[in-house]
Amino acid sequence: MSPALDKLQAGIRATGQSLRVNGGSSASFVIETRGLRKVYGAGSAEQVVLKSVDLKVSEAEMIAIVGPSGSGKSTFLHLVAALDMPTSGTVYFRSRALQSLPESHLEDFRNQSVGFVWQRHHLLPDFSAAENVAMPLLMRGARRAEALETAATWLGEVGLSAKARQMAGELSGGEQQRVAIARALVNQPPLMLADEPTGDLDEQNADAVFNLMQRLHRTHRLTSILATHNRALAERCDRVLSLDRGELKPLPGFSAAQAAH
Repeated sequence: MSPALDKLQAGIRATGQSLRVNGGSSASFVIETRGLRKVYGAGSAEQVVLKSVDLKVSEAEMIAIVGPSGSGKSTFLHLVAALDMPTSGTVYFRSRALQSLPESHLEDFRNQSVGFVWQRHHLLPDFSAAENVAMPLLMRGARRAEALETAATWLGEVGLSAKARQMAGELSGGEQQRVAIARALVNQPPLMLADEPTGDLDEQNADAVFNLMQRLHRTHRLTSILATHNRALAERCDRVLSLDRGELKPLPGFSAAQAAH
């Protein structure tokens, strides 16, 4: 495989990190937030992004969060993924308070329990599609051959088996986002978070990518939270919530019966 991948894997192995999360007790809610508050700045420069957000997300539920730009959707997802910490309040994953875990366990949580799909795919353009998908496995210390074999399986899941050896920078925008989805799910996490996953795509590709995410959500029984501006796609989820002025509320006029199943 490419010298770049050899060098990257050697660096990962040299860290000697242990990436196994200690098991927590099962719970009816995969994600629960209680009184979640996020404030930036202080005094006259204080900006309250999230006021006191309470949310419970059941296993295998797919919810969408809509709201204007700057409403805090990305901030909320970052808190759920433990990429940032709240000013106050708590995020629970299967009844375990993330804020109570040491940083090493939080790293395990991010790598093994969360699949994060970003608006911009963040692929490494000089690595192949398979190498990009294999990265999270290599970070767990998997052998290269095994990681690439698993990556190839996931590329098949997203319809890109024929593109496994192609450099990521040579793929179309829709193909790159599908590779990013495969990379997010290659560790088989129970939780999928997506921040404007179709925001950079045209209507046709956006619909195709959403259909793919919905299929993978059901096939692998994921619990999924999506932040999106696309109201039409949001209304195909099990539940739609609106985040505005720091408050998270059910979207007026939407019922679960509207969601496409």
